[in-house]
Amino acid sequence: MCGRFTLTETINNLQRVFEFEYFGGEIVPRYNIAPSQNILTVMNNGKQRIGRQMKWGLVPFWAKDEKIGYKMINARAEGIDSKPSFKTPFKRKRCLILADGFYEWKKTEEGKQPYRFILKNEKPFAFAGVWDTWNNGDHSLMSCTIITTEPNEVTEEVHDRMPVILNEGDYNDWLNPNFTDVEYLKSLLVPFSADKMDMYPVSIKVNSPKNELAELISPLNSF
Repeated sequence: MCGRFTLTETINNLQRVFEFEYFGGEIVPRYNIAPSQNILTVMNNGKQRIGRQMKWGLVPFWAKDEKIGYKMINARAEGIDSKPSFKTPFKRKRCLILADGFYEWKKTEEGKQPYRFILKNEKPFAFAGVWDTWNNGDHSLMSCTIITTEPNEVTEEVHDRMPVILNEGDYNDWLNPNFTDVEYLKSLLVPFSADKMDMYPVSIKVNSPKNELAELISPLNSF
C-alpha cells in the first residue's frame, strides 16, 4: 500500500514540470502527508491540465457516507477496471498525484523501521490516481486514491506493494478523459524502474501524522 508521502517542491517548479494551471492558493512543503488530508492533484478538464486540491481517500459518487474514503486510500491495479468503487473513475476520471517521495515500513526485531523512497535524480514524480465527486445536498467533495502495484527490486526489500509511478511520456494518455482504451491504460500500471529509485531509513517520528517537520526526510544516520 501507500499510506504516507511527501511533496516539498515549490508550486512554480511543479507547474514547470507537470505543465498545469493552478488557482488554489499557497502550497507549503509537506513532509508527512497522510490519508484524509487534502493533496495536490493534476487533472485534465478537457482543455488543459488543472491543479486541484482533493481529499485523499476516494468517496465514490454513489456512497451513502463519505467515511468510506478512509478505506479507499489505495486501489489495486489488478482488477481496477472491474471493482465497483474504481471502474467508473478509471475510465474517465484519472489524475496525477504529485509527490517527491513516499514512506513504507519494514518489519524488524526492534519494530517497524520507516524508509523513504525517492527518485535518484531527486525530481518530483506523479502517482497514478483516480478521482470522483461525491454530493450530499449542498456539500460537494472531490476525492482521489493512489493506485498500487507489485513492488520493484528496490521497494520489495521493505514492502510487497508500491504506488504506481507514471512515466512522463504517459501523462497525456493517462489524463485524457476521452481516452478509454482500458487494456492500454492498465498496461501503464506497472512497477517503476528500480534502477531509477533509491531508498533510505528515516526517523520513527514519521510514524505519527501529527509530525510535519523537515527533519523527517533526512536519512536516519544524519541525526
